[in-house]
Parts: sequence; structure tokens; C-alpha cells
Amino acid sequence: MLDMPGSDRGRDELADYAEIAGRAHRALEPLHALSYFAPEVEQALVEAGLRPGRMAYFASRAAPMGEVTAGVVTATFYNFHPELIARHIPRAWTLAGRERILAARLAGVDRAYRRLLGDELLASAELAELAGLARNAIEAIGPEGRPLYAGHAELAWPEPAHLQLWHAATLLREHRGDGHVAALVRRDLNGIDALVSHVATGRGMTAAAAQRIRGWSDLEWQASIERLRGRGVVQSAGLALTEAGLQLRATVEGNTDEMAILPWQRLGATLAERVIELAKPMSRVAVANGAFPDGVFVSRSR
Repeated sequence: MLDMPGSDRGRDELADYAEIAGRAHRALEPLHALSYFAPEVEQALVEAGLRPGRMAYFASRAAPMGEVTAGVVTATFYNFHPELIARHIPRAWTLAGRERILAARLAGVDRAYRRLLGDELLASAELAELAGLARNAIEAIGPEGRPLYAGHAELAWPEPAHLQLWHAATLLREHRGDGHVAALVRRDLNGIDALVSHVATGRGMTAAAAQRIRGWSDLEWQASIERLRGRGVVQSAGLALTEAGLQLRATVEGNTDEMAILPWQRLGATLAERVIELAKPMSRVAVANGAFPDGVFVSRSR
């Protein structure tokens, strides 16, 4: 874990907020991540001029940073194959400009939220409350060392409330994700090794989906497993973590939580818990209504 200055009471408080940060992330993440799988979002991006699939994803998520190079996308997205990214970036910028892509992404999210959550929930006091709390939490965050977050943070806040909720969830996720990359770099886990070791935890994406979506070949995937075995991270047979591997992944996640506490400290524990209380049932509704395809995630209980 990161070294934290101050008294034991201060350390305990930081640990409490780190734990809250992890739970808040899991509660809100589906409300952000559904935009990567919703057909409405891809359709809007294709109508804007992009190719379906990986190009639509790479361009729409990177566009807040500007019409950046493939290297910038590789650095910030971290665990995608560089050659996969280079097949789509910078070509995407020649097919649709940044502003058109951003407008299309938001229009697609609007349609996806209406299908997955329903108009009654979108108009509810609970959703408006959650959007307001999440937006308030964002006010504690600065851009330093957080490139994906910084790009998104410079976008105008959308209307109505459900789009504010998605934007706030996206900001919180990208802020956390930038910190997660730092934690992985600190532990000498490159993009594919980070991905393989996470798959080995038995959470998140299945091995087949992770390898396919991120663009790694069978040889590259196996080479990563062998590197991790050489480090004592993965067991000698199969794809499961050793005790050292479990500790490594726990340290990475703990560091990530610690670097994500500022929004929740701003709200305070009571309001942070309220965010979790409000977000969980909304995420469950989205998942129950088909936010994520079968066969991609080991478990949808995020």
C-alpha cells in the first residue's frame, strides 16, 4: 500500500475512504461501461462516419483528449495491442472530427439509457439526486497526472440529469483508471501482463473475451503467462494466481483505491454511502435489461 503521512487516526480514515472508493467504483461502473456495449452508441458513431467495432470505441473514448496519435491512445488505454489501435487511429479522425464524434457518443448514450433504465427511472428524484452527488464529487479532482480524465473534464456538462449522471460516472471512472495505470506501472505490469494477471483473478472479462477484444495473439498471450509464471505471479498449470500473485493484484487494487479517494472525501462518508445506495439498483436494472452481452464477463455482479 502507499505510504500515508499522519496519525493512526488519519491513516484509518484514509483506509476507510479507500474502501469506499472501491465500492463506489463497482456501484457506478456499469452506468459508465454500458456505453461501450450499447448498440445505440455504436450506431450513432457509425452514422457520424466511423467504422463499427474497435474504431468507434477507440475514437469516442479518446476524442475528449483531442485528435491524438495511436501512441497516446496506447499509453492511456494501456492493455490494448498497439497494432490494433494503430489500425484505427489516426484514420478515425479523417472520417469524423472530434466534435462530431463527441456529439454522436452522447446521443447514443441518451438512447441507450432510455432503453436500459426506462423513462420513469430517468425522470426519478433518485436519479437526479445521484447525478447531483456524483457531479459534486467531481469538484475535488484536478487534472494532474490524469490525461484521460483531464480530456473529459474539459467537456461541457450535458443535460438532462441522466446524461449528467453518465458524464459524472465517466469522469470518476477515467480518473480512477488513470491512477490504475500508475499503479500497474509501479508494479512493472505492462499492458498485456496487467490484463492476463487480472483475468487470472477470476473477475472481470473471460480469458477468451479479454484476448479477443484487446487484440492479443495466442503466442503473445502465452508469452505473457510464461513471464508471469517466471515472476511467481501465475501458477505452474492453468491460469490462476499464486499467493504472491494474489498479493500483487491486491496491492495494485489497493493503490488504485487510495489514489481515488478525493471525490469521496469531498462528499464525506455519509453522502458517499448514499451514492453507492442509489447507484447499485440502477446498475442492476441496466444489467438485467441487457447492458452487457453474454460470454464477455465472468460475473455481472460488478
